[in-house]
Amino acid sequence: MAPYRYRGALNIGFQLSITVGGAMVPALIITVGSLILPDTPNSMIERGQTEEAKAKLKRIRGVDDVDEEFRDLVAASDASKLVEHPWGNLLQRKYRPHLTMAILIPFFQQLTGINVIMFYAPVLFNTIGFEDDASLMSAVITGAVNVGATLVSIYGVDKWGRRFLFLEGGVQMLICQ
Repeated sequence: MAPYRYRGALNIGFQLSITVGGAMVPALIITVGSLILPDTPNSMIERGQTEEAKAKLKRIRGVDDVDEEFRDLVAASDASKLVEHPWGNLLQRKYRPHLTMAILIPFFQQLTGINVIMFYAPVLFNTIGFEDDASLMSAVITGAVNVGATLVSIYGVDKWGRRFLFLEGGVQMLICQ
């Protein structure tokens, strides 16, 4: 239900919560939100409650002119109903690039070793020869850089786009490797 121009930042807000070590925060928000938030216009359209969905959309957006967005939601719902065998469709030739990227992106992210560095930073830095204080400070610096990069992404995702951030991050990873 978030306005389009803020969806990217809200999505990366989840990542920020994980980055600062507060995975419980988004989990709690999602749990409480699922109990108290009303149905989305999209889900109401899926269940055939079109008039209620349009009224809800007007209330959420705070304007009466929601016809264009409402038509888009109805069109998307109608198009989704026409899809047969969605899981089988993933193996079709036209979706292979998407499927390949969906598998390779997380694979290469793991290959960078960032999870090992983030989870075991003090032990890792101590093992490679840093003293106790220096290894702890290195872990703090690594975490601070991660938080800073996440904040830049929150600021820029809706301004520059996900594709730009993805490509720019890929270039940085390639250089660092």
